[in-house]
Amino acid sequence: MATTEMQRTLTIRPVTTALGAEIEGVDLSKPLSPDVVAELRQAMLDHLVIFFRDQTLNAEQYLAFAHTMGEPMEYPFVSGLPEASLITPVVKEADQTVNFGGVWHSDTAYLPEPPKATMLLARETPPSGGDTMFANQQLAYERLSEGFRAVLDGLTAVNSSVRADGIRTNVDKDVPADTETGMAGYSAEHPVVRTHPETGRKSLYINRGHTVRFVGWSEEESLPILNHLFDHQITEEFVCRFRWQPGSLALWDNRAVLHYPLNDYHGHRREMHRITLRGDKPR
Repeated sequence: MATTEMQRTLTIRPVTTALGAEIEGVDLSKPLSPDVVAELRQAMLDHLVIFFRDQTLNAEQYLAFAHTMGEPMEYPFVSGLPEASLITPVVKEADQTVNFGGVWHSDTAYLPEPPKATMLLARETPPSGGDTMFANQQLAYERLSEGFRAVLDGLTAVNSSVRADGIRTNVDKDVPADTETGMAGYSAEHPVVRTHPETGRKSLYINRGHTVRFVGWSEEESLPILNHLFDHQITEEFVCRFRWQPGSLALWDNRAVLHYPLNDYHGHRREMHRITLRGDKPR
């Protein structure tokens, strides 16, 4: 198989042993060879979140790269850019104090078929702060005791687009909450432990932002176990942290990763452009 110039310069540098890798030597504004696309897809499966620096992409180029990694889909509740409806602007203005999605979560777990992956491109960043944390949920599952894993393997959870008023963010704070079905009736039941459709590894698939209770259990019965798992999911050894700069791009596996955008940059504007890639029903 021929080796392209891009392949010879592509470098993958792990960020931590838990997850995350920075990719160097690739210009995402240009068409990528099938071999490079395959290598990037494998890097995401191996490291769960991959990072790129200094990527100057217009909307068309950003979408073109997204199409090499999956099928872009619309995001509920937030309109896309006028010139590109599949790109969702994620903006916190300098005078705002609440950020978008400011809780540990996986994206839209309340949909019947949540995204397989999410891409985020930094357009404007504060001088400091605004980092994003990521947590490996395959490790979170594997580090539980054998007995606890056996219990969780048989459970299904209810996931709602609004779990509680206390976690609502600037994207949804003006929409009336419905504790049973969430905003606009978005609610879905998914296995607490899902099997990755490409690697076969199991991971915890609950999150503090959306998971309400176990199916067949009350919220009061579910809460002690859920709170224990929510804390366990973000154990330090499962986590990496990414510092954004304009032109930084992150791509993460939404099937096996939680993320959390830090809200520590009041008085400064932050604008990110997000693309979500269509997934399948968790199993």
